[in-house]
Amino acid sequence: MRVKLEDVCVRGSSNLKQSDVIDKIGEYPIYGAAGYIGNVDFYHQDQPYVAVVKDGAGIGRTSLYPAKSSVIGTMQYLLPKENVLPEYLCYVVKYMHLEKYFTGATIPHIYFKEYKKEEFNLDTLDRQKEIVNILGRIECVISSRQQELQKLDELIKARFVEMFGDKEKAWPVVTIADICKDSRTGPFGSALHHDEFVNEGIFVLGIDNAVENRFSYNRMRYITEDKYQQLKRYTVYPGDVIITIMGTVGRSAVIPKDMPKAINTKHLACITPDAGVVDSYFLCNAFQIHPDIKQQLRGQTKGAIMDGLNLTIIKGLKFRLPPLELQKQFLEFYNQVDKSKVIKLSN
Repeated sequence: MRVKLEDVCVRGSSNLKQSDVIDKIGEYPIYGAAGYIGNVDFYHQDQPYVAVVKDGAGIGRTSLYPAKSSVIGTMQYLLPKENVLPEYLCYVVKYMHLEKYFTGATIPHIYFKEYKKEEFNLDTLDRQKEIVNILGRIECVISSRQQELQKLDELIKARFVEMFGDKEKAWPVVTIADICKDSRTGPFGSALHHDEFVNEGIFVLGIDNAVENRFSYNRMRYITEDKYQQLKRYTVYPGDVIITIMGTVGRSAVIPKDMPKAINTKHLACITPDAGVVDSYFLCNAFQIHPDIKQQLRGQTKGAIMDGLNLTIIKGLKFRLPPLELQKQFLEFYNQVDKSKVIKLSN
């Protein structure tokens, strides 16, 4: 049966601040955007529930929490009705990727009134139990694979820092603006509305496509050719580097060589590197790993609740630019490790 989110849950809110619960003691857990905060001597919910980050960094992140617990005010309660299991509701809401509904540039928000009409298939309670059990087993396998992949990612990071992290190297100091041919963000909301997306056509790239720090075909959206002609100045090209600047900020990915025609949304910055001086994969990894860039980004963010980036900040980032030949050596290592990831995932 096809239903709307509002048919299976009730919105709840919290007025608790993290400062209200610091140094408190008790037996009841309290949670925030980053997870468990501590224990207190009270609770707001006496049944299991779903909570969504509604303000600031990590917006849209969805979690399942136990009975006799609470969340702070940056979280939104979704309280299950009798026709849905809390675990099933959590899986459903995670799949909805609610971060796409956010508004606000400095402190992003999402509102229940904006996403309560999201539709999904509601099965019987018995069938929900079966689905939850199946997905739970799948998550265990995924978690195991992710741990293996994380070790390979750490290997890439260690190699990058070993090759490029030495501040004593006499390499030229450049800004991102110095080494890119073009840079842009996507169209503002008034130029592209949700109701203009169609089932097929020209790709529209968003946070989902870069949030894993590699390009992914998650949650592809499309516009018509006519709409593309209005927005073609936002076209992304193979080899471009996209960076998330809203929601989950600072994630990056390289547009693959076989990418069809596409544009990016306002949630992404898009950099076209000067291939004569910088390799796309080196630049992408520099955003994630380079000590100088990470230090500058930490200085630019506004705190855990207001993390944000913009194109001006990105273009002004400074780092020592190694010779292109050395960048290519790193790319060879990166590709070898990437092949190892594919082998592990296929086992």
